[in-house]
Amino acid sequence: MSKHSKAGARPGGGVGITATGSYLPEHVLTSEELQEEVARAGGLTLPRGLFERATGIVTRRVAADGEYASTLAVGAARKALAARGTDPLEIDLLVYASATRDVAEPATAHVVQDELGSRAHALDVGNACNSFVNGIDTAHAMILAGRARRALVVTGETPSRAIRRAPAGPAQFRDGFAGYTFGDAGAAVLLEPVERGGILDTGTETHSEHWAVGGIFGGGSRHPRSEEHTYFHGDGRELREVFEKSGTAVLDRMRHRTGLDWADFRHILVHQVTLPYLERFVELTGVPEDKLVITVPELGNIASATLGVQLDRVHDDLLPGDRVLFVGLGGGTSVMTTVWEKS
Repeated sequence: MSKHSKAGARPGGGVGITATGSYLPEHVLTSEELQEEVARAGGLTLPRGLFERATGIVTRRVAADGEYASTLAVGAARKALAARGTDPLEIDLLVYASATRDVAEPATAHVVQDELGSRAHALDVGNACNSFVNGIDTAHAMILAGRARRALVVTGETPSRAIRRAPAGPAQFRDGFAGYTFGDAGAAVLLEPVERGGILDTGTETHSEHWAVGGIFGGGSRHPRSEEHTYFHGDGRELREVFEKSGTAVLDRMRHRTGLDWADFRHILVHQVTLPYLERFVELTGVPEDKLVITVPELGNIASATLGVQLDRVHDDLLPGDRVLFVGLGGGTSVMTTVWEKS
């Protein structure tokens, strides 16, 4: 099923991103260090450099003890608010949009809000690695509906805690291999009404029949107390095949709706799982490599924080009228595009 919306040509302007922020934990873990740890704990003999060669990931950031998903989200949120000169009490909508939560209940948005000192309507939005772009879409819609004036969308991702660091043999190692791509990060954006530009188009496509291909299945009503289900497991190859079948169609429809081509975008931000997967994306779509903001070799797969961190890295160099395309890929599965023009 696919959906799309266009919001760029309304009289009086639209809704835009007016500030960004990101936050990375201090600890750097190399792929070689992680591989040595996994091999030692699992009693495995692995070819030297396997993790780095298979994924293209050299390092990733890992949250320390006492750092939580909310910690990373708050760090990013404070940077976004400071960049705009916005007081937390000026926020009337706070959306925590992440695949990682601090607790099953209440919403992690309340933990973030308590730390920030804001008093906004606060809620969580979750949709695997597409959570952050879904959070932006939710805030965009609520502002358009008159339910909010100024929204803060934040994510904090700590998927490194779902890595199986001590696999019980080769079968568990293979089942959890996709988890060895994970790194931790936080990101935030501020959304407000703008006179020109803003979010121009949003498109989605969902294939929920593939929900069981990969994920972290513990903590819900199916497996509420099973430690085994707190680890990420899944078939990375099958997920890749699903995205390859659906992703190009979503991009084609976006280009048809908007009349925009790759040359019309200053940057194209793409969710990045591994470097070979990103290279395959470029091959299938024809997206010029010089439009990409490549983070995966340095940060690994930082889940829903990926696009937010990329945006924060380029935001200050954007000029009014510059357009950015977000391409989200999430387990479940879903593909999402957002076209944004800096005001």
